[in-house]
Amino acid sequence: MKGFQFKKPKEKEEGSEQATPGQKERLFDLLIHDLAGPLAIASTSTANLLHKAERYGALSESQKRVLERVERNVEKAQNLLHEMVEILRSEEGLFQRDFFSIEKTVQDSLLDALEMQTPHAVEKLCLVNGPEFRSCLKEYGINVEITGKYCESPFCHDQKKIRQILRNLIGNALKYRKERLGVMISGETDLVVSIEDDGIGIPLADQEAIFGRFVRLNADQRPHVPGLGLGLTGVKTLVGAMGGEISLESREGVGTRFTVRIPCNPPSPHRNKGEAS
Repeated sequence: MKGFQFKKPKEKEEGSEQATPGQKERLFDLLIHDLAGPLAIASTSTANLLHKAERYGALSESQKRVLERVERNVEKAQNLLHEMVEILRSEEGLFQRDFFSIEKTVQDSLLDALEMQTPHAVEKLCLVNGPEFRSCLKEYGINVEITGKYCESPFCHDQKKIRQILRNLIGNALKYRKERLGVMISGETDLVVSIEDDGIGIPLADQEAIFGRFVRLNADQRPHVPGLGLGLTGVKTLVGAMGGEISLESREGVGTRFTVRIPCNPPSPHRNKGEAS
């Protein structure tokens, strides 16, 4: 099955109302500023109640569980905010170039995604690494294969953005899979990432729309699946800004595979290691 290549959306016709780049920039700046403060206060306050019993008083087990749930969800909101910032940075061509381990980044991305979907699994998986980590993942229907150059050699690009791409694609597959999820890493020059699931699949007629903002296909079949339809939009934006490509293969009732190809982007000789481009 050939991958479906995505093209930039057509420009709006002349005369249609559209926010200017300056207006969009001010809107996002305001949104990020206004959300960051309250979230930081909620995070600090919850942590204080949970971990400073000598000052705020002891908690019952039921109270701890409620506050831990609040803490997890505040962290989710903060992560979403950070993702917005990274997408905006990528649109401005701002990247932090560095060499890093792909295996470790895949592991961290899986833990991030599982924390959202299956938090009880993370407690066990946090205690293991490498082959043992991949072996434990099979208990949860997840198979990870890492081959090619980056199995051992470090990759160079913006690690934070690579992790964001992986986390969103893995999280999406976890939401829609029936039992199985596969993560395949390969490549000798470019980094090639494939994430596949055995879920309900995406109809061919809908595949071109899958990366649109607020698009949630099959919402009627999976009404319990959370999400706003923004994750894949962000993935497409990040991949494109990093000079990469994204494609998908999908069959209804069989599953879906997203494949991302990202070129290695080593620092220029005149830049210091870790310096933003």
